[in-house]
Amino acid sequence: MREIVFDTETTGLSPSNGDRLVEIGCIEIVNRVETGRSYHAYFHPDRDMPMEAERVHGLSITFLSDKPRFHESVEDLLEFIGDSPLVAHNAAFDFGFLNAELERCGRPIVDMARMVDTLAIARTRHPGAKHSLDALCTRYGIDRSHRVKHGALLDAQLLAQLYVELTGGRQIGLGLADSAAITVTETIVADIAAVPVSRAIRPPRPHCASPEELERHQAFVATLVNPVWAALAPAVDVSGGQA
Repeated sequence: MREIVFDTETTGLSPSNGDRLVEIGCIEIVNRVETGRSYHAYFHPDRDMPMEAERVHGLSITFLSDKPRFHESVEDLLEFIGDSPLVAHNAAFDFGFLNAELERCGRPIVDMARMVDTLAIARTRHPGAKHSLDALCTRYGIDRSHRVKHGALLDAQLLAQLYVELTGGRQIGLGLADSAAITVTETIVADIAAVPVSRAIRPPRPHCASPEELERHQAFVATLVNPVWAALAPAVDVSGGQA
C-alpha cells in the first residue's frame, strides 16, 4: 500500500483570507516503510511574509523571491502524489491550503476521502495527552533534536516515523506467509526428503557400568572413613541395592 506523508508551510492560517502555500514536503511510504523517495519544493507566494509566520518556519520573502509559483511546479507535485492516500498532522489545515492552490491554478482539488489525519489518530490513542508533533515524537522516542524551526520536508520525515508508530509500530509489516509461499516451501522440503542419504551406523553406547568399573568403585568406597550413609538404617548398599 502506497501512501504519501506530507507537510506544508504557509504565510498564515487561512487560505480564504489570502494566505498562501510557500513550502511542501512529501515522503513516500509503502506498507508503512519509507522507500527513500521524496518531493520537496518552495513557492513564491506573490505576497508579503508576515513576521509571525516567518518566526515559525524561517522563510523570508527574500529567500522565496526566486522560487517558482505553485502553478509552475504543480505537475511535478501531482505526479509524485498520484492517487495515494495523503497523511498529514492536523490534515484539514494542509488539505485546505493544497486545495486552495489547486483551485487557484484551475486544477481539480484532492478528494478529502484520501485524507489520513495523524492528529485524529493520536487523540483516539492518547486521549487527554499533548498531541503536537513535538510531544508525540517525545512519547514515541523519535529523535527531533535537529528540528530547530518548522520545515515541511523535515516535519514530513518525522511524521512518517510517527505514523508508523501510531498505526502498529515497526512490526506492522510482519505477517504469515501466503498460501503460495507455503506450497513452495512444502515442495522443497518434500524434494529434500526424497533424496537418499548414506549414513554410517554406529553401535549403541553402553549405559551401565561394567563389572570392572563396579569393582573399582567398591574398592574406592572401602577407603572412605565414616561415610554418611554408614549411619543410615537400613544401610544403603552402594552397589545399588539395600542391605
